[in-house]
Amino acid sequence: MKKAAADDCRRLGHAAARWLLGACLCLLLAWASAPASATEITQLRVERGEDGVHLSALVRFDLPPVVEDALLKGIPLFFVAEADIYRDRWYWTDPRVASTARTIRLAYQPLTRRWRVNIASGLITSSSGLRATLNQNYETLPEALSAIQRVARWRIADAGDVDPDASYKLDFSFRLDLSQLPRPFQIGVAGQRDWNISAQVKDRLRLEPAAPQAVPAAPGTEATK
Repeated sequence: MKKAAADDCRRLGHAAARWLLGACLCLLLAWASAPASATEITQLRVERGEDGVHLSALVRFDLPPVVEDALLKGIPLFFVAEADIYRDRWYWTDPRVASTARTIRLAYQPLTRRWRVNIASGLITSSSGLRATLNQNYETLPEALSAIQRVARWRIADAGDVDPDASYKLDFSFRLDLSQLPRPFQIGVAGQRDWNISAQVKDRLRLEPAAPQAVPAAPGTEATK
């Protein structure tokens, strides 16, 4: 009797272990097949004007729930946009003729229930080093993300840096800077695809003429059709 009972317990234990192993494998397969949050750079346009070279683009990405939850808990996010221009040389390494970067900080303000976006020139090593040139509050997260995702006439080089008769290459990238997260938080998100928000475009630089700026009509006059 005792031996039979022991055999039954062993069989039950083996069955439970097989079920648990199968469940774990299913979860791993589901996680591996789950689509990662795609980041895409579209509507890229580079214009040459009298005051310099300007870049405009749209960075498309969805904010995963785990990232949004971190924002709601008071953890700010830092996005980095970088643009480099290289002169194309067939006989040697392409020299970099212009390089610029900007840091965008996104944070939730629980007291006002608003979203704040700060944009600063250059790269930063800590949030205390952020000296923003543009600060804006938004009522909703989609509005704040729309401001972050749209790059409008960003000056990436001086007019004299780019020779109209030469050939150049453009390297433009956008990413979520995980190094700006709190140290304990960095360990937890390392390797998680939900936190991988990044995209890059490397292509030949195609300079387009600057779009004409609309001139507002003088007070008391009507625009002709």
